[in-house]
Amino acid sequence: MERAPTRLDSMLRKLRELGFRITPQRLAVLKVLAESKGHPGAEEIYTVVRKSFPTTTIATVYKTLAVLKSIGEVLELEFSGDYNRYDGKKPYSHPHLICIKCKRIVDPELASLADMTEKLARESGYKLLTHRLDFYGICPRCQKKDNAD
Repeated sequence: MERAPTRLDSMLRKLRELGFRITPQRLAVLKVLAESKGHPGAEEIYTVVRKSFPTTTIATVYKTLAVLKSIGEVLELEFSGDYNRYDGKKPYSHPHLICIKCKRIVDPELASLADMTEKLARESGYKLLTHRLDFYGICPRCQKKDNAD
């Protein structure tokens, strides 16, 4: 029985189809993005990759992120006043819950968002290309800390 392709498999396939080289360092960046439970920043990715490849530079991480973003294989979340974060698991527009204290980002499941997006496009006449919907608050973990203090 054949196994279903993983997120890492999908990223590798697209890079190869477009003629990009798969260096060990680039593969390490892809693995961090594909396996991350969160939305790491470039510095976090760099820290993980350097453990296996000490000569890797932060520029290598940024170049890999730029390539992945340009081919639609990573979603960049830009925050003014904070560093950008990256989503390699869901490289398409989707909502986020963001904790204003610990900066944790969670992907909520909002089935109604597709209906809302479709309705907005239909009623406005816009051809919607992408969207960004972020909800800011205090996560349960930080709420517990606040109550313990």
